[in-house]
Amino acid sequence: MKLVVLGGGESGVGTAILAKKKGYDVFVSDFGKIKDNYKEVLALNKLEWEEEKHTEDLILNADMVMKSPGIPDKSPIVKLLHKKGVPVISEIEFAAQFINVDTIGITGSNGKTTTTMLTHYLIKQGGLNVGLAGNIGKSFAWQVAENKNEGYVLELSSFQLDGIVNYRPHIAVITNISPDHLDRYDYNYELYIAAKFRITMNQTEDDFLVYDADDPVLVKWISGHTIRAKTIPFSLSGDNKEGIYVNGNNIISNINNEDFTMPINELSLEGKHNVKNAMAATAVAQLMRIRKETIRESLSNFQGVEHRLEKVLKIQNVQYINDSKATNTNATFFALDSMTTPTVWIVGGVDKGNDYDELMPLVREKVKAIVCLGVDNHKIINTFGNVVDEMIETTSMDEAVKMAQRLAEKGDTVLLSPACASFDLFENYEDRGRQFKASVMNL
Repeated sequence: MKLVVLGGGESGVGTAILAKKKGYDVFVSDFGKIKDNYKEVLALNKLEWEEEKHTEDLILNADMVMKSPGIPDKSPIVKLLHKKGVPVISEIEFAAQFINVDTIGITGSNGKTTTTMLTHYLIKQGGLNVGLAGNIGKSFAWQVAENKNEGYVLELSSFQLDGIVNYRPHIAVITNISPDHLDRYDYNYELYIAAKFRITMNQTEDDFLVYDADDPVLVKWISGHTIRAKTIPFSLSGDNKEGIYVNGNNIISNINNEDFTMPINELSLEGKHNVKNAMAATAVAQLMRIRKETIRESLSNFQGVEHRLEKVLKIQNVQYINDSKATNTNATFFALDSMTTPTVWIVGGVDKGNDYDELMPLVREKVKAIVCLGVDNHKIINTFGNVVDEMIETTSMDEAVKMAQRLAEKGDTVLLSPACASFDLFENYEDRGRQFKASVMNL
């Protein structure tokens, strides 16, 4: 059986290793450059590969193709494969067929990384040896090849879900849905929503779907479609007594007919959006029969996610916060919403069809100055130019941080929350966040 792997990154190399172990004839093809550390792994495993090209003869005669999530369906080689009728699947679909343990699949436009890491932490503290994969860390396929886990917590993007056929998580979580990556879905929001809901398409009555009952998009989709899994809503309002909800200053849950209460002020993560992330993770932990004391303890000592509202330093009584992971306006909405002091906001990058108007009330209320960090900032300037006192354009992180320092006074916050992808000036959002932290340290 010939498997071609498109993309020689974490996902692709992991798939190649697993496929070889399972007896496939494997070839890895990357249209860009493959990083040296991955080349070493491919050589060590005696895997054939090519870079900076896609040799059609070698690719089109595959029995199956695993496409890395970063490669769009619109790319010429993928179009040719579809035309020829070669199955194109995701790493998640490929690897899932080789496990006989449960997976927890977590998706959503925002909050999925925090929810995934928090869920993994709760379950691990509860004594279960579960892997953490998907969009995070060592690839799912690579971990399956090593075969050491009693289950997996997977952060799943819409791109990974686009490539599933039979994959079925025992517990699926959808944190929320807001417009994101619309450039990959022909600017059609409905297509993006449907991609997210693929997470539940193979679930049965024995499975669970945990979702945000305050999210109108989720509620509308669920009411209009048949979902076989047992649904478990979470909500900030006390009206929804099913599943898990907030009453007064407590999170209350009655999943498995077990009463569970957690005071919100004991959560280690701050902000309303993190109350939701905590509720989603708690619901999963309860379904996994983790002890209540363990859940409570873990929620109060979990350390957050890098590049997500990460406090970097206080300099001359100005707090610098790295929220580089905010690659869409909805994520930035949460960040601005949690600001309690006048804010100098560093924003910009590659716009994925953003509508900045939803941020307008928060910008008026919280933001004193805007530092644009991007190649093309006209949309940000047009939207907020008359709203803030100062608007400055920059094209490097160092310059942006120095400008922000100049604009900030004692008691202010400097917030990097770009609301955009990073590829115009940085490798990825991690690179952007690390450069921000380095620039702040150098002030």
